[in-house]
Amino acid sequence: MKNGRGSGRASTGQVRLWGRHAVEAALLNPERKHRKLWATRDGIASLDGELPADFPVEYADTPDLDRLVARDAPHQGLVLECAPLEEQDLLDVIAADDATRPIVVLDQVTDPHNVGAIMRSAAAFGAAAIVTQDRHAPPESGVVAKSASGALETVPWVRVVNLARALDDLTAHGFWRIGLAGEAEMTLAQAMPTGPVAIVLGAEGAGLRQNIAGHCDALARLPISDAIESLNVSNAAAIALYALATRES
Repeated sequence: MKNGRGSGRASTGQVRLWGRHAVEAALLNPERKHRKLWATRDGIASLDGELPADFPVEYADTPDLDRLVARDAPHQGLVLECAPLEEQDLLDVIAADDATRPIVVLDQVTDPHNVGAIMRSAAAFGAAAIVTQDRHAPPESGVVAKSASGALETVPWVRVVNLARALDDLTAHGFWRIGLAGEAEMTLAQAMPTGPVAIVLGAEGAGLRQNIAGHCDALARLPISDAIESLNVSNAAAIALYALATRES
């Protein structure tokens, strides 16, 4: 087996995805440009549907696939190398969605597992996009894709240079910006309007930066008990998105 044995890294300019849900979603995404699929026979059999006859597949044993991904990555017999997704523009996403569904804004959330999990919740509860900085956020990767369980291919991921400016663009298009902060006086239910909402979450520990909090229309907290200090940012995002999905209009 060639092309990456022992490296655990994708070819230059490519992204390496692994795991059945992440790989299958990427294969079904017409916006993806695929380079090659390494797979076990069982991995191929686990996919829904058949690959095109001319799709570049190299069959391999599990130990060989282990060398193509990060240590202990649960590849489930499937490793796909492909081009990164095309960059998304926030204003295009808003225009395409008609500014009705929520948008999730992440302020320096750098853990790829958290970003992937938030993307999965965004897909589950109908969010239009997630927005991060192009810096201080993880790159598109197999870890993000595996944690997102296919949602990387369906939820637009908008990367911006200036997060504060992106928040200004959101308010200009009718979004009410709610920053989640444990010290806030209002609960999320009290801060929630009837129109489109952008939920803004900060990194664990540090929380929202002062400038980003200042660009929110309201700060709100989740009504958690005193038995625990805070929630993981991906759990907080899921709860906030559920609250938005079930609010009364």
